[in-house]
Amino acid sequence: MKRMIIFCMLFFCSTMVLTAASPRTLKYKQIQKKIGDLQSMVKDKDAELLHTPENLVERCLSTAVTCFKKGTLKLQPASSQKNGEFAQAIRIVNKLTYRDSGEHCEFTCESYAKKTPKEFLKGFENLMQ
Repeated sequence: MKRMIIFCMLFFCSTMVLTAASPRTLKYKQIQKKIGDLQSMVKDKDAELLHTPENLVERCLSTAVTCFKKGTLKLQPASSQKNGEFAQAIRIVNKLTYRDSGEHCEFTCESYAKKTPKEFLKGFENLMQ
C-alpha cells in the first residue's frame, strides 16, 4: 500500500513538472502582454517616428531586439494620468534579452523605415510571436 501511494505521488509530481511552463516562456508572455498594453497607452499623434525592424532573418534578431529596446525608451504616454503604469510597462519590456547567434547582420537600426509608435509596437509584438 505504501509503495502504491509513493508511486502515485511521484507520478503526480513528475506530471506537474512536465506541464509547467518554463520561466523563460512566462517572461516572454509577460513582455508580449505589456507590449499590447503599451499600444493603448502610447502617444501616437505628434510623436517621434521610430525605426521599426521588419522582415527579419534569423541572424538579425539580436539587432532587431536591440532596436526595439532602444525605441521603447523614446515612447511617450498619451496621458499623464497613466505615467506610472506606462513606466512600469517600459521597464518590463526592456528586460527582454536575446542571445546573439554570432552571425553578422548587415542591417543597423537606422537602416529600417521609421513608423509611428503604434506601428512600432505592432512590429515588436510580431517579433515576440
